Amino acid sequence: MLFELNFNSDIPKYQQLVNAINDALSNNTLGSGDPLPSVNVMCKDYSLSRDTVFKAYSILKENGVIESVPNKGYFVANDTRKVLLVLDTFKAYKEVLYHSFVNNLPKNVIVDVQFHHYNINNFKTILQNSKGKYYKYVVMSFNHKEVPSVLAEFEKDKLLLIDWNIHSEDDNNYVFQDFGQAFQEALEQAVLAFKKYKRVVFVYPAFTSHPPETVANFKRFCDTHKLNYKVITEVNDFKVTKGEAYISVSDRILGNFLEQCRNNNFEPGTDVGFLSYNETPMKPFIYKGISVVSTDFKAMGAAAADFVNEDKTIQKYIPTKLILRESL
Repeated sequence: MLFELNFNSDIPKYQQLVNAINDALSNNTLGSGDPLPSVNVMCKDYSLSRDTVFKAYSILKENGVIESVPNKGYFVANDTRKVLLVLDTFKAYKEVLYHSFVNNLPKNVIVDVQFHHYNINNFKTILQNSKGKYYKYVVMSFNHKEVPSVLAEFEKDKLLLIDWNIHSEDDNNYVFQDFGQAFQEALEQAVLAFKKYKRVVFVYPAFTSHPPETVANFKRFCDTHKLNYKVITEVNDFKVTKGEAYISVSDRILGNFLEQCRNNNFEPGTDVGFLSYNETPMKPFIYKGISVVSTDFKAMGAAAADFVNEDKTIQKYIPTKLILRESL
């Protein structure tokens, strides 16, 4: 068996050997129970030091990919592959993505999921500590200047970026949603519903990490249709006013809205309107149904699983859709 190593690469040789063995498992060149070359043979055939080979084998053994048998050598332990899924936060719609991702993977794939919570130190720690330990990496990025340098440490054929097109390069694998033009096109389908109200208010809290291009496209939509509108970022004094429709990227605001409607006897969809960002399993059933604009997180999870299952490039946008319910 031949493993391809590039001595001119910036990737450490031990890591290249780990990747080469994982690749051999992924394309069935190696299988459960197959023997690996001894440390001495690897050193001789590939001009590697014993420390390099031993470190690579130790990483694979720690990850459960190979096992050592005294006086016999190293063998492929099983066909199990580990995948790292890095999400920003765990919310209801992320749970849909997660379950779709896991359910579309074969049984021999184990998924570790971690959350960075938009904290660059968390992000760096998670990814730097995971290098070489996983078959593939599926990462939800965010807007921070240090993110590109962290991602640059990973081979692009092992890395999939998901959700937001931020810090991606032309040759990255990705499965994204469009927070700009696609959002505006979804709003176009609700223009008649918005025209029932005196004003449309976009509640975009200062604490949100939601992509800002959504606000720009909201303004463009309102200008096109001559809708009276406002964007508010300070939400502590958020007050629901009769005759207004609200768009919000935060489910906290949705809860606040419904509480104020109850206290003021406002009927959503008649006295006031609400359009929520991101579909969740409960929104069809909350107060006769909450209108949403959302990508299909089930489809996003399935597409991410395709990246793990197939050794080919994937660059895909998941459509954004409007679902009109009683709240608007």
